[in-house]
Amino acid sequence: MRKFIVSATVALVAAVSFAAPSQAGYYSYDYQPTCFIKKIKSYDYYGNIVIKRIKVCR
Repeated sequence: MRKFIVSATVALVAAVSFAAPSQAGYYSYDYQPTCFIKKIKSYDYYGNIVIKRIKVCR
């Protein structure tokens, strides 16, 4: 009886260890982040307008 309990425990631990990574979260290899161009207006030392374009991805 004791061997049966030990082997059942080992089997349960093995099953849980394989199931845990699959429950960690959904990750797709085809994931493409959404990107857009953000314009930032600033001024240089002489007061001229400088517009920078920055790519922002999420």
